[in-house]
Amino acid sequence: MTAPSPNSFNPRELAQLTHLRLQARVIVEGYLTGLHRSPHQGYSVEFAEHREYAPGDDLRYVDWKVFGRSDRYYLKQFEEETNFACMLAVDASESMLYGSDPEAMTKFEYARLLAAVLASLVIRQQDAAGLVIFSEQLQHYARAAGNPQQQTRIWELLEQAQASGPTALGPMLHEVSDRFRKRGMILLCSDLFDDLDEIRLGLQRLKHRRHDIRVLQILDPAELEFPFEEPTLFHGLEISQDQMIDPRGIRQAYLEEFQSFLIESRRLCRDLGVEHDIIRTDEPFDRVLRRFLSDRPPQPIPDLLATPGGRA
Repeated sequence: MTAPSPNSFNPRELAQLTHLRLQARVIVEGYLTGLHRSPHQGYSVEFAEHREYAPGDDLRYVDWKVFGRSDRYYLKQFEEETNFACMLAVDASESMLYGSDPEAMTKFEYARLLAAVLASLVIRQQDAAGLVIFSEQLQHYARAAGNPQQQTRIWELLEQAQASGPTALGPMLHEVSDRFRKRGMILLCSDLFDDLDEIRLGLQRLKHRRHDIRVLQILDPAELEFPFEEPTLFHGLEISQDQMIDPRGIRQAYLEEFQSFLIESRRLCRDLGVEHDIIRTDEPFDRVLRRFLSDRPPQPIPDLLATPGGRA
């Protein structure tokens, strides 16, 4: 396998590749090559067939070689323990079309590519991956499977998907719950631009089915920084309304409101026992994968008011 380019994980560089499957292959091959070369692989690969020791576990199954390298206790898992199903849920509502850099990725393009990469990694581990793409209604669905053709099927659906229409995230999570009944993992890729009370109800429904849920909140840097200075025409994506606004006059109020939205999103997930992470569309994919696959702590809520010009 050839060595990955230094820019193989850079979203702006990847945006120059026209096909999603080519983008996904560059990331997957580059990421796996990096893991194989690293003397500190972490347990994203090596521990895929292990789980951490819990009081009461049989000590006969402790992997002492792993303990010697990591100073932590892990138990070997049998094949029936490691097989699991992962459902990737991708928000394709119109708000996901936003991208502040015309030469980089929109939120939807980033979420779609991240889902393609995660599906590939799950299937390469001989587990099952499925896909749901939705906006106000269900657009595409592929039941979870682990056969070699499933990666191609998921990539094809992601390539075909188009972001359009308003968001109905809460009801769509109910739809996912009805379709994905086997206990597994739900990976939600969305900006969460919807009624948080409705989202809470949808996540509660999934938790009731005992799914492990991870919310990957995909946001554009401009949404977090509001860097606009001159009078700007803002286009509504999910509402048919355009407004000419002086950004300097509303910047403080915008950042305060968006900061509150992020805090409420994190609190909602934390209260339900759901993992929540914020991912910027300019964040390199290898950094996201390392944080996700090695169970590193999520990104802290950024202090938007501490950014230059964020405070009055």
